[in-house]
Amino acid sequence: MKTLNTSGKRKTAIARATLREGKGRVRINSVPLEVYSNEIIRMKISEAIALAPGAIDGIDVDIEVSGGGVMGQAEAARTALGRGILGWTNDPKIKETYLTYDRTLLVNDSRQKEAKKPHCHGARARFQKSYR
Repeated sequence: MKTLNTSGKRKTAIARATLREGKGRVRINSVPLEVYSNEIIRMKISEAIALAPGAIDGIDVDIEVSGGGVMGQAEAARTALGRGILGWTNDPKIKETYLTYDRTLLVNDSRQKEAKKPHCHGARARFQKSYR
């Protein structure tokens, strides 16, 4: 039985996807995609499926997501799913479609939170002076 493991990251969210032969089900943290969270997040994740119609038939996808916020997890799961579909099918047309639509379907977003500096409120904010 063929299996494929892929991953996706966004900010501090990490998604690990396992693809195996099955009936075309997609589960995120053991919850079916059809009932997962709210509609915007479902649409965001299912973009990878919509851009490659028929590619998910006969594949079961289990995605485990941890860390980050709701939208970060959705985008990490979306990247893991897109990479998984591409790795399973090895179709150059799907790769070109994904890259022209949105590059983050295949490539992790490398942007991270800027570090807080010592003796300051945040990454850029400074303490105000009350004199002069």
